[in-house]
Amino acid sequence: MRLLIVSQYFYPENFRVNDLAVWLVARGHEVKVLTSIPNYPAGRFFPGYGLFRHHHEIWKGVEVVRVPLVPRGGGGGLRLALNYISFALMASLLGPWRLGDKFDAIFVHEPSPITVGIPAIVMRKYSGASIYFWVLDLWPESVIAAGGLRARWLVSALVKLTRWIYGHCEKVLVQSQAFIPNIRSMGVPEERIGYLPNWAEEWYQPSSVKNSSVTLPAGFRLMYAGNIGVAQDFATLLTAAEQLKGENIHWLIVGDGREASWVQKEIMCRGLGDTVHLLGSYSPEYMPELFAQADAMLVSLKSNPVFTLTVPAKVQAYMACGRPIVAMLDGEGARIIDDARAGLVCPTGDVNALMAAVRCMARMDRTERETMGQRGLDYSQVYFGREKLFRQLETWMSSSLDQNAVTS
Repeated sequence: MRLLIVSQYFYPENFRVNDLAVWLVARGHEVKVLTSIPNYPAGRFFPGYGLFRHHHEIWKGVEVVRVPLVPRGGGGGLRLALNYISFALMASLLGPWRLGDKFDAIFVHEPSPITVGIPAIVMRKYSGASIYFWVLDLWPESVIAAGGLRARWLVSALVKLTRWIYGHCEKVLVQSQAFIPNIRSMGVPEERIGYLPNWAEEWYQPSSVKNSSVTLPAGFRLMYAGNIGVAQDFATLLTAAEQLKGENIHWLIVGDGREASWVQKEIMCRGLGDTVHLLGSYSPEYMPELFAQADAMLVSLKSNPVFTLTVPAKVQAYMACGRPIVAMLDGEGARIIDDARAGLVCPTGDVNALMAAVRCMARMDRTERETMGQRGLDYSQVYFGREKLFRQLETWMSSSLDQNAVTS
């Protein structure tokens, strides 16, 4: 098949759509990606990229076409709006000219914003290809939750935009089964909704490495890996760390994001330098080795109705590496960890419950924690297997190609 992936984010930015694109090429499909100049999460263009350079490249057999946009900068509301709108506008204007070819199917990767669907619909008009829209964030709910959006006219406009985009899709794919009622409420019939959860890339697997180039403190090591943002409720995590400061529990934070500088300042202000450690970012392929140095992994979201519906992608990565989990989650993410018996779960925003869960995990026998991790690995292989999910997506896209051939 001739496939187009539309995504505001792509390599060298670290998103799972990179892994999907490479797999599709390995399966013999011709894959092009319409994307932007990489600038996530730092908010500035990656070295070697710019408004007037490096707009076309071949990466692992994937043809990548980039369009200019306003970089996200510090991630403030106005700057993010300009970032989202500029990509949608430039991809819609330049996409047909720079891509040229007809396509059999279009896959849209939407971790936010919903506006990524606009250039996909433009390309659909040129090629007649069916759109498969992968919803990782619900709009407008997620932008309301993360950004405090309150203007009723803007919320109404985003609802209408979301309905319009979904209405042009052959299938709307959801990363969480809890998203399905919301998608139905947007006018999408049941037969056009598919379940495509996050998977863990192939390098996420149990690591036997016991010696790392990264020096970690002695004691119970609880590791958080991923985006350091508003949604992850670091205020509650730091309060728990402050209360547990004398118990030889070390909070290891791997990653970057909008709240990283705030977290660093809070660590200094609260005198947590000996127990909370910002380790910075590492390549995804190195993460299993880091995970192996931790006694347990941490995942968190702030208290908000929309976050109860989502499953943070790090849950699948932790499980695939066979690591026990401490989760401050509600809803679907908590259900999966409970079902797998892969860790300890506490309600969002409940600092006392989080402290109790961390203490309990720290006092467990190592064998008991490893058993938890193995249960998570087993569950991951059954429900989040990478090959199984990719083949399901390939089948969906192939079936629409067959239907188009019949009707033509």
